[in-house]
Amino acid sequence: MSRREAGKTSATGQERSSRFRVVGDGSQLGPPDAVYREEVQLALRNRGTPLEGLRYPITPAGMHYLLSHFDIPDVDVSQWRLEVGGLVSRPLSLTLDDIKARPSVTLAVTMECAGNGRALLNPRPISQPWLVEAVGTAEWTGTPLGGFLDDVGVSKSAVDIVFTGLDQGVQGDEIQYYRRSLSVAECRREEVLLVYAMNGRPLEPQHGYPLRLLVPGWYGMASVKWLRSIECIGEPFRGYQMVGSYRYSQSEEDPGEPVTLIRVRALMIPPGIPDFVTRTRLVKAGEVTLTGRAWAGRLNVARVEVSDDGGETWSETELGDPVSPYAWRPWEYRWAARPGTYTLCVRAWDSEGNGQPTTQHWTFLGMGNNMAQRIDVVVE
Repeated sequence: MSRREAGKTSATGQERSSRFRVVGDGSQLGPPDAVYREEVQLALRNRGTPLEGLRYPITPAGMHYLLSHFDIPDVDVSQWRLEVGGLVSRPLSLTLDDIKARPSVTLAVTMECAGNGRALLNPRPISQPWLVEAVGTAEWTGTPLGGFLDDVGVSKSAVDIVFTGLDQGVQGDEIQYYRRSLSVAECRREEVLLVYAMNGRPLEPQHGYPLRLLVPGWYGMASVKWLRSIECIGEPFRGYQMVGSYRYSQSEEDPGEPVTLIRVRALMIPPGIPDFVTRTRLVKAGEVTLTGRAWAGRLNVARVEVSDDGGETWSETELGDPVSPYAWRPWEYRWAARPGTYTLCVRAWDSEGNGQPTTQHWTFLGMGNNMAQRIDVVVE
């Protein structure tokens, strides 16, 4: 059944054709100040990390951002197996106990959705409407993927390794399981894990129970949840989630470059107290300690700067230590807040000199948006 056929059964599907221009991957473009039913539905199924949650070095599981493309699978772990095969000498069929019996590693990793910031675009794709909250840092426990590859004897002719989840749905007029691939060399990096625990507890159903892939430094789409199989293949994998989505494209026809590593970003814990609807902050005059977190994928965060005039002038902050090489680091700045109205901004720079832009760059699918954060504040 195609997406178009599915839409024939509801008024929403009939209305869509007149309200949106449908693009090749099944997303739509809409005006910046309208909110549509499809976006509300996606936002209610998924969630961002509340920005006050940035105060925790390790994000509590209930605060960690969440994105599920399709339905959360119903998994009976007594029947579940991980199948490892393809171009290998010794295929494996593993239970969860088999995997947990292997050497374990616990690693703190900051994970961010590639679509973080999509709702700030103008025009924007009608998809999961993230502002800036699609990020979190968890302590993941699992076993290195490279050990499995050694055990199965990956053929020298293998090019890509395909990871298939149990979640199934329709996207881009295609019935599919969620599938992503990585190169063999990427899979052999020591930090790439098959994980079964988050923050010291078994994975929750929405976070990939019983087993998921973890690819530190990459945007979250690479860390496939609800793993059912790992297959070694002899050519680049061209499944939908590789070529129809997660691309830095500028039009429906533009294939664009693939989305891979996380771009540098800093976020601020909004100071003071919020207005209920607008989230504008009310702050008392005096010295205010501004704090937050910054991260840069596999690179180091070199510096973080803040501005209280909407990005006209900037001041450098003090940086703390990251909780791991793949996790965010804290920053702090003491702001002399005088009565008035302000737009606070924060931006970061990585160890290779890449910085956050102060104006939003645009992509057709809303990927990799790392514009400097802006927070409206009233000081009394």
